Amino acid sequence: MNEHEHHHHNHAGEQTTASAPAHAEHHHHHQGAAAQAPELAPAPPGTIYTCPMHPQVRQPMPGNCPICGMTLEPELPTLEEGPNPELVDFRRRFWWTLPLTIIVAVLAMAGHRLFPGGLAGQSYIEFALGTPVVLWAGWPFLRRGAASVAQRSPNMWTLIGTGVTAAYGYSVVATFAPHLFPASFVMHGRVAVYFEAAAVIISLTLLGQILELKARSQTSAAIKSLLGLAPKTARRIRTDGSEEDVPLAHVHIGDTLRIRPGEKVPVDGVVLEGESALDESMLTGEPVPVTKRPGDRVIGATINASGSLIMRAEKVGGQTMLSQIVQMVAQAQRSRAPMQRLADVVAGYFVVIVVALAVLTLLVWGIYGPQPSWVFGFVNAVSVLIIACPCALGLATPMSIMAATGQAATQGVLFRDAAAIEALRKVDTLIVDKTGTLTEGKPAFSAVVGAPGWTEDQVLALAASIDQGSEHPLAHAIVAEARRRNLPLSKPGSFESSSGIGVRGSVDGAAVVLGNTVLMDSAGVAWQPLREQAERLRHEGASVMYLARDGQLAGLLAVADPIKFTTPEALAALREAGMKVVMATGDGLTTARSVGERLGIDEVYGEVKPQDKLTLVERYQAEGRVVAMAGDGINDAPALAKANVGIAMGTGTDVAINSAHVTLVKGDLRAIARARAISVATVRNMHQNLGFAFVYNALGIPVAAGLLYPVTGQLLSPMLAALAMSLSSVSVVTNALRLRGTAASK
Repeated sequence: MNEHEHHHHNHAGEQTTASAPAHAEHHHHHQGAAAQAPELAPAPPGTIYTCPMHPQVRQPMPGNCPICGMTLEPELPTLEEGPNPELVDFRRRFWWTLPLTIIVAVLAMAGHRLFPGGLAGQSYIEFALGTPVVLWAGWPFLRRGAASVAQRSPNMWTLIGTGVTAAYGYSVVATFAPHLFPASFVMHGRVAVYFEAAAVIISLTLLGQILELKARSQTSAAIKSLLGLAPKTARRIRTDGSEEDVPLAHVHIGDTLRIRPGEKVPVDGVVLEGESALDESMLTGEPVPVTKRPGDRVIGATINASGSLIMRAEKVGGQTMLSQIVQMVAQAQRSRAPMQRLADVVAGYFVVIVVALAVLTLLVWGIYGPQPSWVFGFVNAVSVLIIACPCALGLATPMSIMAATGQAATQGVLFRDAAAIEALRKVDTLIVDKTGTLTEGKPAFSAVVGAPGWTEDQVLALAASIDQGSEHPLAHAIVAEARRRNLPLSKPGSFESSSGIGVRGSVDGAAVVLGNTVLMDSAGVAWQPLREQAERLRHEGASVMYLARDGQLAGLLAVADPIKFTTPEALAALREAGMKVVMATGDGLTTARSVGERLGIDEVYGEVKPQDKLTLVERYQAEGRVVAMAGDGINDAPALAKANVGIAMGTGTDVAINSAHVTLVKGDLRAIARARAISVATVRNMHQNLGFAFVYNALGIPVAAGLLYPVTGQLLSPMLAALAMSLSSVSVVTNALRLRGTAASK
């Protein structure tokens, strides 16, 4: 999506929110009127309608697309919306006229056998039966056909409209003014009429549309199931301590909410008290429950498994992660794949060529064909128009995109648009950040070494005592380890942290210093005796701190950022897919190299500044590589935007997510492998669909034009052409829906 459209999109969003209150009053005013017509749930005020195939068509009311004639749909699906009104309408038209179509078809095909003496006024009877089918059941199609001609944008409705109108119009003239036709047109004692062809074409087209609309509603089922994840109510704790259940819409930012075991987290926020495991699989695709403690973030719609939590609401309504996901999926489903642009251009020319071919068929048969030549010519021309209808072409890629984006969302992978799905499979180089992507991003205790005369536990207890007051993550790791070993800690008498180099203070009356060599030198402590151990630990990727009491070296402690247990598996999957993994991190080179060695990553860049990431992306692109960049921070945004595919780790900031092409709800490398598998499957599916639609038309048109007649003596009747046309659309749709199963099993 280019800059311009992006602004446009946002702009529309602002308008809707701004105008909502005005609409709301207006709505209230008409409540009496609305109550009498409960058929359709009203779309929320300010809804923008858009065409599933042409997202550039946007308008504030329902209608048809001026380009392809499809019915417009609201931009964001809602849970309240009932069955698709168009589906209800088409079903009604189909079932009411099906008996008429069947009777007309039987009369036309076998009338002369059923009534050997000829049925008096058979043409008039067929006219009476066929007319309601064509004019009432087929009205939506005829109207779209007329609109396509009026707007000079040829599409599938042009062909269907022309074919049906020709067959019906010709038959009406043949019924009421048979004397205008030469004797060669007379078969079985009357001028041949084709009411049955027109009626069958309408019935089959309706059937095809019904199947297609049902399938399309299945593709948005993914979004609906996401919307359905949100709980309906939340339990709010009032300031006086009493509790009440309130509807989700009434939860405000800053509210304190209680989440009982087994309940869903109502909105995004932060845990205030309690500890519990949360199942976040519905949004992240991660099966392992995540433990949450005070200060941890929780996501609305995830399930609280065991304990009871109290949380503070921080994002509500459209700001929650769930709403953002739904908006992203809806937007991606509507975006057009680059492949589709080609199909669209082709379809436009295609319609014009087909109409020309139909006219040619009519003339060639009429002039050179066997008797009754013009009848054959006419029937074949109608068959050409109908079988060539490129509806399968129009559906080929949007159906795949809709199925894939929905399927991916349930696995924690969000594509920004169709182009991102197409691009991801071509990526051959992946640049990842170390912290939080390959590693946990939270330092954990890794080793303690005592100086002569000190035990490990004594060193740890002393360091943890002094660190109790510190907010630093390294300090947290040390205190946590001492608590795990149940060591007795003393309260520090005084405490001050020297920024970046360590802490000083007093414990039980002794002066304690904990920090790096710079701090040790300034405190006059000889740290050299433990130099070798410190080097070894550093080489393994740990941060090392020395500890001294009253100027004497007591020992050293190492804290490292552990590698995520999923990382090796993820890297193996990415390598198998033929991707070269490059690690870029702000950490020191020694640490970076040690992590790279342990994971078998060949290219490692340490001490990387944000702008270096951008240069790195550009350098690989200059070498002709297709680069994906995975990042999570504001500093990664420029590099994410520049990469062929920017992948935002969903644990990160909104800025990163906005500038990325793919967002992983959970910052886990395995999801990149998963996203890539989905991308490959989707593009393969689009190729199958397009190939199928093209081959089908390429074979269908000559058969319909009667090229096989000299060989087999067979003609393709317009009814069979209509059947083939409907089946081609249905097979494309069915093929696309296969995507919903494939990615899941991987």
